[in-house]
Amino acid sequence: MLTLPDFKQKQIVFAFLSYGEKIRFSNDNLIILDEDGNIKHQSTCYKLFALFVVGHITITSGLLQRSEKFGFSIVLLTHNLRIYAVLGSKTEGNTLLRTKQYKYDSLEIAHRLVENKIYNQQIILKKIRNKNGKIKNAIFNLEIYKTKLLENLQLKDLLGVEGISSRVYFSALFQDFNWKRRMPRAKQDITNCLLDIGYTILFNITEALLNLYGFDIYYGVYHKQFYQRKSLACDLMEPFRPLIDYRIYKAYKLSQIKEEDFDLIQDKYFIFGKKAQPYIKFILEVILKNKIEIFSYFQKYYRAFVAEKGIHLYPYFKIDESS
Repeated sequence: MLTLPDFKQKQIVFAFLSYGEKIRFSNDNLIILDEDGNIKHQSTCYKLFALFVVGHITITSGLLQRSEKFGFSIVLLTHNLRIYAVLGSKTEGNTLLRTKQYKYDSLEIAHRLVENKIYNQQIILKKIRNKNGKIKNAIFNLEIYKTKLLENLQLKDLLGVEGISSRVYFSALFQDFNWKRRMPRAKQDITNCLLDIGYTILFNITEALLNLYGFDIYYGVYHKQFYQRKSLACDLMEPFRPLIDYRIYKAYKLSQIKEEDFDLIQDKYFIFGKKAQPYIKFILEVILKNKIEIFSYFQKYYRAFVAEKGIHLYPYFKIDESS
């Protein structure tokens, strides 16, 4: 099983085949060539955690064998960054873990996940230097909503607290950028488009980490079970979402987001190919900056869950207030 020292060396790599890049392997090294045939990236497969491929690719037995041998996931995306397949290396046969998953019927973990998410939303708003009344009120109200979680809420009420907290948080964070509301996958504006991209990357990293331990990622502790929905991955990415939110906020402040990079198609915003590369880069940077804390979180979650520890011994991810 992957250890923290090993994970520290791991890399997440994007290859944009739609725009002329090519993937090659040589002596267990991954090589990505640009459209002119020059080496853009080269690293050993031993250091690869996930390979994201944008565009059409022929999956060979050699690629699948390397994925299994070196334990990295392959995530396949269309040219507009919609994921259509994930080929992952998984830990199989952890029957003890899965037995405990299927027997678990409490909302304790769900309460902790939502409380952790709201805590980090508060941290993000507190990091904003010039706080106007709307931001100050949002920080105050989020504390009230967080306090409500001390009650023994049923699932419907818990979802309600999370929903209203997110509405208050987003309307304060993105108030200067024509924010209307969060609409997953609707891509009604540039901000929602970027949030979808960031959350998709985070989701797939979450899935890969859960697969390291042999979790049934379809069996959640918070989100309801639906056919082919990876509910546990949806659950455990919640505390980390504000990392993506704040990086997009900073990108606006640094003038890194340009409207001309996006295409409006049937009232939805999309970004394609080379134009997407700098956006994916700054999203990946914030995830990789926190990769040790993220890995430690999942390692501690696995240990707490399989040992059936008290909820106070489960991990709690705190965003760095100083960065």
